[in-house]
Amino acid sequence: MSIDVTILGCHSATPRENAHPTAQIVTIKNHTFLVDCGEGTQVQLRKYKVKFNKIKHIFISHLHGDHFYGLVGLISTFRLLNRETELHIYAPKGLKEIITLQLKVSKSWTQYPLYFHELNAAKSKIIFEDEKVMVSTVPLSHRIYTNGFLFKEKIGERKLNINAIANYPDIKICDYQNLKNGRDFKLENGKILENKKVTLNPPKPLSYAFCSDTEYLPEITPIINKVDGLYHESTFLNDKENLAKTTKHSTAQQAATIAKMANVKQLIIGHFSSRYKTKDTFLTEAQNIFKNTVLAEEGKTFKII
Repeated sequence: MSIDVTILGCHSATPRENAHPTAQIVTIKNHTFLVDCGEGTQVQLRKYKVKFNKIKHIFISHLHGDHFYGLVGLISTFRLLNRETELHIYAPKGLKEIITLQLKVSKSWTQYPLYFHELNAAKSKIIFEDEKVMVSTVPLSHRIYTNGFLFKEKIGERKLNINAIANYPDIKICDYQNLKNGRDFKLENGKILENKKVTLNPPKPLSYAFCSDTEYLPEITPIINKVDGLYHESTFLNDKENLAKTTKHSTAQQAATIAKMANVKQLIIGHFSSRYKTKDTFLTEAQNIFKNTVLAEEGKTFKII
């Protein structure tokens, strides 16, 4: 199993012909989460064949246009497609006011339930949780209130050891689910069979962190410690480190330093400034600090394992 991250856009500021602003799909435990929704996101969703009806939760990092200007269009398209499934949006306080005003003025109220979960906490907070997945905020430092998001699988069911089970005729197929749930088994002779003798440990839960626009912020490393995959903004190269500090963005080297400090398994860098004609130097500067670094690429799906 894996967490699949499909990059829809990984560039900063304004959209261009072959460079779209931030948006990505995170597929985890049968959930299809949309993270950020820059201008043109729904076109990218169609291009890369993401089914609209699978998106039930959208996470917006902050209220700069290149991270949410595509949202009202997507919400409206859901309406035109006669969506009935509820939609949940997790975003900084203020987004509800923006979106509802647009829907009000255009008389385009949705016929499906639309829920806003407005965020304003300064500390990490669990904002979504079910029996399989938990999503928490990663407080960042940008020019306005901004969060990253940490996606974590929960420990799954135990795996059946079929070879071991074959030694116990008392165990029937109808007993399998109880074994997966970790329960011991009572044999017909009255003895208790320990669960671990007929099952195997479940796979290690996977985790993925998305860190949107932020200045270099070592304080986040305890939150994202040892994640299997980290997406971290890398707007600038070292030649613009002063500009990164002024605009509260990060360089590729700084993103790699965060990855190294947090002992992550893999780093994906993105949110590239259009001033650079090639991304090769981003990779070079990052890999000098953290070897297992890759470049975000529109349309590419990264398997976090």
